[in-house]
Amino acid sequence: MKVVGFAGYSGSGKTTLVERLIPALKQQGLRVSVVKHAHHKFDIDHAGKDTYRHREAGAFEVVVASGKRLALMREFEREAALSVHHLISELYHGVDWVLVEGFKDSDLLKIEVWRAASGQPPRYMDDDFIVAIATDSPGALPQATQLPVLDLNDPDALALWLTENQDRFDYNPELYEQ
Repeated sequence: MKVVGFAGYSGSGKTTLVERLIPALKQQGLRVSVVKHAHHKFDIDHAGKDTYRHREAGAFEVVVASGKRLALMREFEREAALSVHHLISELYHGVDWVLVEGFKDSDLLKIEVWRAASGQPPRYMDDDFIVAIATDSPGALPQATQLPVLDLNDPDALALWLTENQDRFDYNPELYEQ
């Protein structure tokens, strides 16, 4: 499986880019999964539903499945600091690409998503794991770079760049401690 991260400040367009990149990769016949970092307490379940009731009763894990979908919900008794590598290990292994949104400080190879309009400084000068920059304002980059500069608004070109460079993104879980 290939793994690439997308890192950038809030509002930079990471979610929109990943959302548009998924069908561009699927058009090439590739199976894509996503790992998304959430900063706040979140819930995918709803009060009153059976799965919610099971969790509220104290189940550590609840798996719900149909012929079309599977969801695993896990409740930690104490706050857990899961690494991106732990989350990747939870995924189905028959996938071609894993797109990781967030985890900007991880040791994954990643594409920086940067917009000059954000007012935030880019990270490519200080992060050795950034292998390309996706931006809508290449002329505003504050420092020249040898990194590929990709059009943030052209997911097809980005998907092509990823597949042309796919060997760089081979994921070896044995290199990372869980």
